[in-house]
Amino acid sequence: MSTLAGAGRRKTTGRRTSRLGWNILGLLVFVTAGFPLYWMLNTAFKPAKDAIDADPSLLPTGITLDNFTRALDIADFWGPVGRSMAVSLAVVVIGMVVGLLAALAISRFAFRGRKIVIVGILAVQMVPLVAMIIPVFLLLNDLGQYDRLTGLIITYLTFILPFTVWTLRGFIVNIPKELEEAAMVDGCSRTGAFLRVVFPLLAPGMVATSVYAFIQAWNEYLYALMLLSQKNQTATVWLGNFTTKHGTEYAPMMAGATMMAVPIVALFLLVQRKMAAGLTAGAVKG
Repeated sequence: MSTLAGAGRRKTTGRRTSRLGWNILGLLVFVTAGFPLYWMLNTAFKPAKDAIDADPSLLPTGITLDNFTRALDIADFWGPVGRSMAVSLAVVVIGMVVGLLAALAISRFAFRGRKIVIVGILAVQMVPLVAMIIPVFLLLNDLGQYDRLTGLIITYLTFILPFTVWTLRGFIVNIPKELEEAAMVDGCSRTGAFLRVVFPLLAPGMVATSVYAFIQAWNEYLYALMLLSQKNQTATVWLGNFTTKHGTEYAPMMAGATMMAVPIVALFLLVQRKMAAGLTAGAVKG
């Protein structure tokens, strides 16, 4: 009995040690990932002279809102933010409608070339975005879409749509076909079965995919810089205007970055429950 009790204690101790190790590792990952965000907020609210101190303090040395005022004075803020919001929302809406239809076709219907389409979607995601900037520039210029928000929306859809289709396909495959068939037996059409049975189960996955698409479009910088002029710049390009003839104004820049992060944080707070369910819904099958 004593041998069994000793073995049980060692097993319990091993579990506690393993759990402690994983907790410490998780804490280190959290601190590493969260420190840049903390430093951004710390710099945004501290006096501008402290932001360029050669020996910066990890703790706030003072709280001021002057950096936000300076950030708004350097360049127009609401114009770029409004354009970024319009582009991001358009990309999400168009991407979700087209992506959902494409994912549904790939998941539920058998047609010639289906595997080629799936492989092509994966292959497109492997191409670096910077490698396509010259062809995209030439194509938009020929189509008369250079320096237009519609051209930027089309460009963003080229790399957001493949991810949307692939992700939604995983969620749809995870929903049994028998549910649709049962609804059709009860008198629903194929469209009615999809809207009443599949669509509600797919909603968390669509929310998670939409948030990813919104973040990608909102944070994109390279294409917005190359395809739009100064008068049509988006929020990310606006953030680069803090390098003036007097140097880089780090405190106002961090204040601008903080203001840019507000829509993303608000979006996460609104859909956090749906997003958590969506991130785990497609992780089992497909």
